Amino acid sequence: MTFKLSRLMLIMVLVLTACSNSQQSTESSGPDTVPVHGDTFIEASIGDASNLLPVLSSDSASSDINGLVYNGLVRYDKDLKIEGELAESWEISEDNLTITFKLRQGVKWHDGSPFTSADVLFTYQLYTDPKTPTAYAESFKQVSSAEAPDPYTFRVSYPEPYAPALISWGMAIHPKHLLEGKDVTKSRLSRAPIGTGPYMFKEWSSGEKIVLEANPEYFEGQPYIKRVVYRIIPDQSTQFLELQTVSLDFMGLSPLQFDRQTDTVAFKRLYNKYNYLNFGYSYLGYNLNRPLFQDKRVRQALTYAIDKQEIIEGVLLGYGRAATGPYKPDTWVYNTGVKQYGYNP
Repeated sequence: MTFKLSRLMLIMVLVLTACSNSQQSTESSGPDTVPVHGDTFIEASIGDASNLLPVLSSDSASSDINGLVYNGLVRYDKDLKIEGELAESWEISEDNLTITFKLRQGVKWHDGSPFTSADVLFTYQLYTDPKTPTAYAESFKQVSSAEAPDPYTFRVSYPEPYAPALISWGMAIHPKHLLEGKDVTKSRLSRAPIGTGPYMFKEWSSGEKIVLEANPEYFEGQPYIKRVVYRIIPDQSTQFLELQTVSLDFMGLSPLQFDRQTDTVAFKRLYNKYNYLNFGYSYLGYNLNRPLFQDKRVRQALTYAIDKQEIIEGVLLGYGRAATGPYKPDTWVYNTGVKQYGYNP
């Protein structure tokens, strides 16, 4: 039994030169504004990051930061189609066993060193090294060979067709010149990362904030927002108080906050609210090592006894949907054929 949770967010309407400098109706037809660089975006984080080396991190707070500091070879675009990031293009062999990536030239690490295929090969070796305590090695253990025939070509082969092969190279590429021959678990990069991404690490005050600054040499162009600040505020009520004093630009809202505490003229003037299903879910799992739960009838009886819709309405105030697996409803991967166990005590 799983529940999909709605993502409830609030984003401040920044009054910048990058936006319209007068509050106009969305129906007005004035000239388009030209974005300019500057200002700071402040987001609340419920927890502090644990490690800013992607190969070692597994928490969402670290992933949020790493996603701005590092790049992969590929990524998903806004339509969930795979596009190149550090890879300019790629070719897949007719037998679907080999991918040859052509890498972007002129990309630099944040310390000014050039990015090359040697970094990609090193990253593959890092993820598959038995000494590396990573949770992400499995996809790369499927590889039969990997090589970097020249500085801007990386080739990888598999013993048999592997469906996630291409998107698996969306992993963060790590800098060989800073990590080779060193114990990654003791690397200073876990606290002060150096990537190729749109933002560069600036400051980390544990339990307080993490600050990133725009990369002026980013290969896709310098980001318009100059600085991104993640403020670590473990309590959501405290986050909301900070929001009310306009000390935050963005936070995730509880259903109660979204439904009953933000419907005022002042909030509507300063903020936009968004409500959509995210990829998070809560579920009830049965420990099949216990004899009681090895009986299918017991599991069925307990599932029938739980009113999932009442939980959604009472706890989430209706901001959620019942689901039958780890994927959210209305997506192509969601299995609508799974048997539903309705409330039947």
